[in-house]
Amino acid sequence: MKRIVILLMLIVIPLNGLAFEVKIRDLTNVVGVRYNQLVGYGLVVGLAGTGDGSSSKFTIQSIVNALKRFGVTLSPSDMGSLQTKNIAAVMVTTQLPPFAKQGDRIDVTVSSIGDAKSLQGGTLIMTPLRGPDGKVYAVAQGPISIGGYNAGAGGGAKVRKNHPTVGRIPNGAIVENQVDVDINSKDSFVLALKNPSFEMATRIANTINRFYRKQMAFPIDGGSVKVNVPALYKGAVVELISQINQLSVNQISVPKVVLDEKTGTVVVGGNITIEPVSISHGNLTITITSTKEVSQPNPLAKGKTTTITNKQVSVSEGKGKFLTFPRGATVSELIQALNKAGATPRDMMAIFQAIKAAGALNAELEMM
Repeated sequence: MKRIVILLMLIVIPLNGLAFEVKIRDLTNVVGVRYNQLVGYGLVVGLAGTGDGSSSKFTIQSIVNALKRFGVTLSPSDMGSLQTKNIAAVMVTTQLPPFAKQGDRIDVTVSSIGDAKSLQGGTLIMTPLRGPDGKVYAVAQGPISIGGYNAGAGGGAKVRKNHPTVGRIPNGAIVENQVDVDINSKDSFVLALKNPSFEMATRIANTINRFYRKQMAFPIDGGSVKVNVPALYKGAVVELISQINQLSVNQISVPKVVLDEKTGTVVVGGNITIEPVSISHGNLTITITSTKEVSQPNPLAKGKTTTITNKQVSVSEGKGKFLTFPRGATVSELIQALNKAGATPRDMMAIFQAIKAAGALNAELEMM
């Protein structure tokens, strides 16, 4: 009897979800060890006439301020005639990685904030990048790569590839100030789950406690697990976190069907099953046509020639097709049958919602 019960458990579990092992490092982050966003305002020079126009007053003011730092002073009349077609004002953004040290290089993104048409061929001049506290953590400079182009000719003909007003500078910023995170001096740390779950938080804590054979990990809530540092790892917390990250947790993935109504996209797993269900699908087509005609009055009448519109409405409904699926049929088989019946992605979305409402879909339904 005991063997039969165990066998039944092994059979039932895969019906509810797919079990597989996942490393703790893929499920959690250490609280306090994170990226920090940086932002800065700068100028891009060297553009071939695709920069900001004279209506971008902030660009002109920025150029004047930049020239003052080099000892060049412009009179008010010179400022009024200043041309900015080869210059563009931009915002520079990046993320400072955890444990980044002084001298490390990071990528930056450069985005136009004026009316520049393209940043192609431009060079970002030295731009300080600040954190939320106002402190400068990195300095960016270098040639911009946009991975596209924007070309035009007379008569309004234009050719454009990708987004020419946003570019990147690989390794374009140098870290000047680092964010110090002293991990080794901590007596405890917290693991934050990327996808909060009471069950998964408990599993992670139990996995850590079994491996080290002591109660050192405790689930605080569904999104975090507190780990007390054992005496053996005092001053070596980095090594402890490295070991914990390598531990595997048995995770059950909940089957899910994702529907994106805006784009008509349907994403499903092939192993999802459906209960016995019958589906009727019919095509309904409504056509409205408009024809303009001229109404000409009689020669002796005092009427005027006018234009009238005749509208015709026709409705056609395709012959409905009844699809029947037995118990254990998969969603993959359902989609193949619906494709043969001529169902569009939007038709499938309505059908999946109806199947879920009928209780015949063994998966979660998520609308985007």
